[in-house]
Amino acid sequence: MADIQVHIANDGQTVTVAAGATLGSFAPREVPDPKTGKMYPVLAALVDHKLKALDFPVFFPHEIEFIGYNHPEGRRTYARSLSFLAQVAARHLFPEKVFKINHSLPSGMYCKFRAERISDEDILRMREEMRRLIALDLPFSHHKMLASEAIELFEGQNQRLKAGVIRSLGRHFWTVYCLDGITDNFYGPLVPSTGYLKVFDLMPFHHGFCLQHPMQEDFTRVVPRLKQKKLAITLKEYGHWCKTTGIVSVSALNQRLLEGGAVELINLCEARQEREYAGLADKIYAERDRVKIVFLAGPSSSGKTSSSLRVAQQLKVVGMNPKVIELDNYFVARELTPKDDEGNYDFEALGAMDLELLGHHLNTLLAGGEVELPRYDFKQGMPLFEGKMMHLEENDILVMEGIHALDPAMVPSVDPTRIYRIYASALTSLKLDENCCISTTDNRILRRMIRDNRVRGISPADTILRWPSVRRGETRYIFPFQENADSQFNTALLYELPLLRYYAEPLLRRITPASPAYAEAVRLLKFLEFVVPLSPEEIAAIPPTSILREFIGGQTL
Repeated sequence: MADIQVHIANDGQTVTVAAGATLGSFAPREVPDPKTGKMYPVLAALVDHKLKALDFPVFFPHEIEFIGYNHPEGRRTYARSLSFLAQVAARHLFPEKVFKINHSLPSGMYCKFRAERISDEDILRMREEMRRLIALDLPFSHHKMLASEAIELFEGQNQRLKAGVIRSLGRHFWTVYCLDGITDNFYGPLVPSTGYLKVFDLMPFHHGFCLQHPMQEDFTRVVPRLKQKKLAITLKEYGHWCKTTGIVSVSALNQRLLEGGAVELINLCEARQEREYAGLADKIYAERDRVKIVFLAGPSSSGKTSSSLRVAQQLKVVGMNPKVIELDNYFVARELTPKDDEGNYDFEALGAMDLELLGHHLNTLLAGGEVELPRYDFKQGMPLFEGKMMHLEENDILVMEGIHALDPAMVPSVDPTRIYRIYASALTSLKLDENCCISTTDNRILRRMIRDNRVRGISPADTILRWPSVRRGETRYIFPFQENADSQFNTALLYELPLLRYYAEPLLRRITPASPAYAEAVRLLKFLEFVVPLSPEEIAAIPPTSILREFIGGQTL
């Protein structure tokens, strides 16, 4: 066959390659980060903005961008490959046990064996076996097989969730991946071989371990260990509740919806969440002799605003009078705002807030005094004082939400015993299969995309392109302090992925192949294909006080 020309987006060059050549045959060893210039090993490629493994053969002219760990799709490719490596190591060492990856953590992925606790000795053995497989530099491969054969294969391996996903989609063929004679199922390409996976670690966590990935900023080191005991408890409680409903996987959720159980599930989930908000109010009420301030923090689109309103509502039920102070009104004047590494105003930095004024106001209110609240004018970039006064009566309690609310440095002069801190996040525990859990980040970006397009007129592509900056802010200013919370609250609802598909799918399809957001849109659409959407009639059953109404509209809080 004739040679073909391909355009390499990394350096803007057009090169000639043999028809049928694999991406890996002409890929550079490393690519620079566009912003920092730092070099990263090539892990995969975007071919016309679609993610492909390096063994993908090229037969036609394409635009190709080789990507490393600095790219989100590079990080996902590494994580999938590392998950398979852990699965193979577990199968070698413990062939009679079923290895599971339960959910994501700020430090990596939570892994365990089904219904068994992993000992420290077993974790050490797993780490050494993974290192042995990496040293052998074994190739990852993939091929298609009949879906019926794949179902039989995974049922024979006691991986019922994998078999259930394939069965629920009704496809004729299925792609499976192989490593060292072991077959598994993944939802995206892998790196070429185990030798690419040198950076990892295993950290004992709860009944299993955290499979730690490399840091985004420094590919040679794993993500630092974070204390996550409270998070583990929150996830365990929610996971246990999901089991009682019989819905722990997407295939089980789909089956419930196809059987006509959507409205019943919506009502059940909303009733449980209302009970949780009432429980938070009860805890605060029990501390009413000392607590006068409630701080609520959480990452983007975790439902902080709705949660603060729902907590305030429940505090009224128990006889307290919540008053809201919006932390956004305590920004410093625009010219005093710190800047990030790229020279842009960093509105998420702690220094973007007037901490001295905030601390003074809170101490004055706690002492029984009166303060004049600011209103920040975002157009002028400055705080305005317009005579809005506040003081606290006996039953009054302040409710405040913001990204820094769990950071002790926000109000160092305020007595911490007077503050009750809550961390809210959408911690979905649903799984696609035994070693592929639903990303809480994907859940939140879909929430944000729907809300921002509806309320702020922000296009789906812009939401996707802004998301890396949002994530950097969360990693820096929110996740390190989540264990400071007195209570952690899960805002995820079992029925929300079918809801989000209904609203997000048409938005994502507006993103064209020419957009730099196209690759992410394709990935999210592919993910949503596994989920049965709610119908308009079922969506109408969602109550107006639901946290999800913050994103889809119709909220009455």
